[in-house]
Amino acid sequence: MDQGLEKRYGLLTAIAMVVGIVIGSGVFFKAEKVLVATGGNLSQGILAWFLGGLVMVACAYNFAVLATHHEKVSGIVDYAETMVGPKYGYFFAWFMATIYFPAMTSVLAWVSARYFCVLLGWNIVGPEAMTIAGLFLVSSYVLNAISPRLAGKLQVSTTIIKLIPLALMAVVGTIFGLKSGILVENFNGTVLTEVKGNPLFTAVVGTSFAYEGWICATSINAELKDAKRNLPLALVIGTIFTVLMYVLYYVGLAGAVENSVMMEGGEAGAKIAFSTVFTNAGGTLLFVVVVISCLGTLNGLMLACTRSFYAMAARNEGPMPHVFNAVDKVTNMPTNSSAMGVLMAAIWLTYFYGANLTEPWFGRFCFDSSELPIITIYAMYIPIFLLQMKKGKDLGTFNRYIAPVLGIVASVFMVVAAVVSLGKAIIYYLILFAVIMCIGFALKNYGHEKAK
Repeated sequence: MDQGLEKRYGLLTAIAMVVGIVIGSGVFFKAEKVLVATGGNLSQGILAWFLGGLVMVACAYNFAVLATHHEKVSGIVDYAETMVGPKYGYFFAWFMATIYFPAMTSVLAWVSARYFCVLLGWNIVGPEAMTIAGLFLVSSYVLNAISPRLAGKLQVSTTIIKLIPLALMAVVGTIFGLKSGILVENFNGTVLTEVKGNPLFTAVVGTSFAYEGWICATSINAELKDAKRNLPLALVIGTIFTVLMYVLYYVGLAGAVENSVMMEGGEAGAKIAFSTVFTNAGGTLLFVVVVISCLGTLNGLMLACTRSFYAMAARNEGPMPHVFNAVDKVTNMPTNSSAMGVLMAAIWLTYFYGANLTEPWFGRFCFDSSELPIITIYAMYIPIFLLQMKKGKDLGTFNRYIAPVLGIVASVFMVVAAVVSLGKAIIYYLILFAVIMCIGFALKNYGHEKAK
């Protein structure tokens, strides 16, 4: 059954995957968090969105350069392996398979369920939300496992749908705010609440979840038509477009309601803004679109999650490669890798609930699994960028030296911002990270003798 994956996706799907995964739930519920982090300082909040976007674009550009030269199984793992070495590539793939992809996927399943519950007036942390989160998780897995082509079409359609409310608020909200004077008032207003630590760093870390996910597009490298052309274009076009959309949307929100109202609104902050500009019916319609938006993001993350163990097995690395490199002849999907991917996502969904939504189950090892894995991956980019400067002899001066330096600076900035804003939670996360990586080391060659 190991026949490789079919080239089935084009440039539009790749761009939709970048934009569709990044623009999901984060832009809707992190807007309030960013404003709270800055104490109501709108200018600083916009700066945070801009800086978070620059970090994404700088890193994405470097991987776009690498994508023009390397095309194997799973983009980011290919680059780690080529630039740093096979061992680093394996541990990068293990991290993506066991921490990054499933943690992000599980959080999106819950966030999708949360907004669905808000729409119906149910408890967002109760059994209803967790049951629906599990249903969304399994449904997304089934869609990707049974009909990957349909999953790709869904990614394109949900991306288009989710852009509608963002564009409307960016334009109409700004005009509304200029006419009413709210926008000018929000820009000129003083800090509304006292903030601890470095508010800008805290706000940038808050944007990290909203900007994350673009790297998932590299997971379909082996299934992308003309990948050396289409993947770089998708990364550059998708990330730049996202930054512009986020900043304009954030300004539009500031034109809809006062900063104090937005800060107090919590998960309903965006709904209040839309209800103000587009009436109560518009606010309700927003939440329908938000649910669709979240499900589109979940679909893209699941698409990457289901291929993560295959990325290792295709290199004959990791546990039981003869099992996880199996590709179904009918669906052309790595079925065993898909099953393991959804299992890992279910484990992380259970952790997210026990660590963040109820009385803590894990003591000091309770942390937000939507943010800390993101910070880890930025740290893991740094060796790739360093070796890009050493090995990229066929690249021009900008792509060999300037772009990697910008990528390193952006990655270091995100790590420092996390340390400053998240504090001791990082220590306990890193302990868990080290344990999982040690398990990966122990299982690196497990079951290989059975393949002979």
